Amino acid sequence: MITRDEAFALLKEYNKDAFHIQHALTVEAVMKWFSKELGYAEEEEYWGIVGLLHDIDFELYPEEHCLKAPELLSKGGVGEDIIHAVCSHGYGITVGNGTTIEVEPIHEMEKVLFATDELTGLIGAAALMRPSKSTKDMELKSLKKKYKSKGFAAGCSREVIERGADQLGWELDKLLTLTLQAMAETEDVLNEELKKEGI
Repeated sequence: MITRDEAFALLKEYNKDAFHIQHALTVEAVMKWFSKELGYAEEEEYWGIVGLLHDIDFELYPEEHCLKAPELLSKGGVGEDIIHAVCSHGYGITVGNGTTIEVEPIHEMEKVLFATDELTGLIGAAALMRPSKSTKDMELKSLKKKYKSKGFAAGCSREVIERGADQLGWELDKLLTLTLQAMAETEDVLNEELKKEGI
């Protein structure tokens, strides 16, 4: 399997924007947290790498998101399992060029990625509105209020988040609670990583 360092170098080959690097590192941290929470601790690194690489093609090829990824990942020596997982987070979504992604999330890890990807963006945006700029002191009710406000973080699709919860067989509240907890508990590690990257 590709190492974490190799995966990060591959990500940075195609992503220069600090926002995209930060999102990749956030999703990596959340995926690693969920691997332990859901009983897959021995796969922590693997879940993390999938999170790190999930948007590899988004910065350069936004109109072909999840369609260009297999080519970029294969070139970087990434295996079919990770390529499937990366592409599955676009399942059912029609990208800019009019193609609907048909790679279905099968493994629980793929379903977690699908469910949490957009949600981490929404929670991150909600944290920035707080005096602390942190998820650590954010309560579920405050997050739910932001979630229900259609105008807030409008780019984060509620429909995708809810479909993700359904695929996992979870109530929306459970997904919101656990993802918020994941972000709060990994925030310090993430901030260290961002500092190291000069973000």
